[in-house]
Amino acid sequence: MTAGTRAALPFDLILFDLDGTLIETGPEIADAVNDTLRELQFAPVDEAQVTRWIGHGTRELLIQALAHRRGASAEAVRQSPDFAHIETRFGVHYGQRCGTRSRLYPHVRESLAALRAAGVRLAVVTNKEGAYTARVLAAHGLDDAFDRVISGDTLPVKKPNPLAVHDCQLRFAVAAARTLFVGDSAIDVATARAAGVPVWCVPYGYNAGHPVADSQPDRIIADFGALHPDALVALCRDTVQP
Repeated sequence: MTAGTRAALPFDLILFDLDGTLIETGPEIADAVNDTLRELQFAPVDEAQVTRWIGHGTRELLIQALAHRRGASAEAVRQSPDFAHIETRFGVHYGQRCGTRSRLYPHVRESLAALRAAGVRLAVVTNKEGAYTARVLAAHGLDDAFDRVISGDTLPVKKPNPLAVHDCQLRFAVAAARTLFVGDSAIDVATARAAGVPVWCVPYGYNAGHPVADSQPDRIIADFGALHPDALVALCRDTVQP
């Protein structure tokens, strides 16, 4: 990377969603959900269904799976006396499954490393609970790849509330125009819009079964290669940033 490329970078802070953006986690989340359902003598659910529940945090995903199999409302599951125990059991299963059937999406590792080497601040903003976030990042050697990791239980609120974005901007003294949010879902787009920052999306993640283009992000990138500093500068050279 040349000094000119570094100087021309359009962003000083990039925030990333985790599941479906950095890492394909659906297969192992489905495994953990089904481990839990089988333990409760319920039939498993298919992986495609599980991926449609991804986005609001692992706890909410488990609630949706239990509601689906029990034929009950999500609120009834939340209030059920056995939910705390079931959640604990799910945590055991997910801890065993983390890293077994997930994978980094193409060009993630090298693009993150190059961005950080160029001086761009990097953060994860996910609704996944912190214990699970840490396990997934560690399983793929990304536990030291970010300057800040905000999980669903780090702050009093989670996405689409923009507090996590503002937290990172304040911490690193970066203005909205120099901040980019990268995600895969309507939740990520709503978060960025609420924070007043540009949002780019990848088309291959989890968005409740709907094309992320329907959420009208500022840009859809084919893969993480577009975020490598050299590619990023070229991509933005003739583009007016939103």
